[in-house]
Amino acid sequence: MRPQPLIRKVRFEIRPWDDGPDPARELLPYVDEVSLVELVSGYEHAAGHDVPGQYAGLVLDRFAFGDLTTYLSGRPDSAHRAGSGTIALLGCDCGEVGCWPLNAQVVAADDVVTWRGFVQPYRPGRDYADFGPFVFRRDQYERAVREAVTASAR
Repeated sequence: MRPQPLIRKVRFEIRPWDDGPDPARELLPYVDEVSLVELVSGYEHAAGHDVPGQYAGLVLDRFAFGDLTTYLSGRPDSAHRAGSGTIALLGCDCGEVGCWPLNAQVVAADDVVTWRGFVQPYRPGRDYADFGPFVFRRDQYERAVREAVTASAR
């Protein structure tokens, strides 16, 4: 019998990216109230990876992700998922998602959504097998996505 996965809680914070008069907006994922940047940075430092933790949230005003609900749900019709089966959950700390992303599969089942299969595409030899998976109740995940979409529309 398989052990039951640990169910986590997710939220997406929308916050200013820079200090300009009209700052760009950053979408930063949190797992159990810890930012995904902090989680992966700790993992990469402990694993001894070069260039550890150089991530930030997705700068929404610089990334053409399409429909945010479709994107964060990892649906097959998301343009950014089509090529690799993954989406960027984080971008580079410079604000450019394509510079240094952290990608993962977003898999929705009947009652859960799972982030798994993490990869750093510019370091394909890195092993993230012990990072995640992160499993969320589907209703809670979808509510967090809706809240992020509403906050990003302001």
